[in-house]
Amino acid sequence: MTAQVRGLHARVLESLGPAITGGAYPPGSVLRMDELSKEFEVSRSVMREAVRVLESMHLVESRRRVGVTVLPAPEWNVYDPQVIRWRLAGADRPRQLRSLTVLRSAVEPTAAGLAATHATAEQCAALTECAIGMVSHSRGRQLEGYLIHDIEFHRTILRASGNEMFARLGDVVAEVLTGRTHHQVMFEDPDPAAVTLHVKVAEAVREGDAERAQELTREITLGALEELDVLAP
Repeated sequence: MTAQVRGLHARVLESLGPAITGGAYPPGSVLRMDELSKEFEVSRSVMREAVRVLESMHLVESRRRVGVTVLPAPEWNVYDPQVIRWRLAGADRPRQLRSLTVLRSAVEPTAAGLAATHATAEQCAALTECAIGMVSHSRGRQLEGYLIHDIEFHRTILRASGNEMFARLGDVVAEVLTGRTHHQVMFEDPDPAAVTLHVKVAEAVREGDAERAQELTREITLGALEELDVLAP
């Protein structure tokens, strides 16, 4: 696939994907390939490739002599990072953020407890470095810089758990944290208590204190839920 074709393909996806997840095409809607090609001014081959990606996300189903049918939300691959990004860009953002944050509250504390047992020296050092980065970017409206360290902190926790299923949720958590920041569902500066909790989690993991790491991480995720009550009720 050439760079030009990749660009056309990405343009179609970044328009059609959010339109589907945002409800512009209700479940059961039938999209015709010829009409889509004309609408987006791309070749049928580019359109077919874009539809294949949407099919892999279970957003649509393509059938010969029927067309491309939009599937109902319960069939979507809601763990796909791109689907998460598109849904967070839509009107259903508050409910979506809450759903994803509840998932985090169920998974991350357990992952942190496991990390306290399984983390390597390199992973412990990475957690400490991320926590220091979060502290240094926690004032002066440096949310983008803070986000980089926040994402890597939580990715490291999930990887350090030693559980490959948890590790694969790193992209999901990254999209949640990114969505909160880019859609202004964050205070201008992070909650100081939350920043301190991240530092303490890094310490607990480094010291091998599984119970403390789990409880501190639970406090982080519950705090994120409480923030949503204020910022995205």
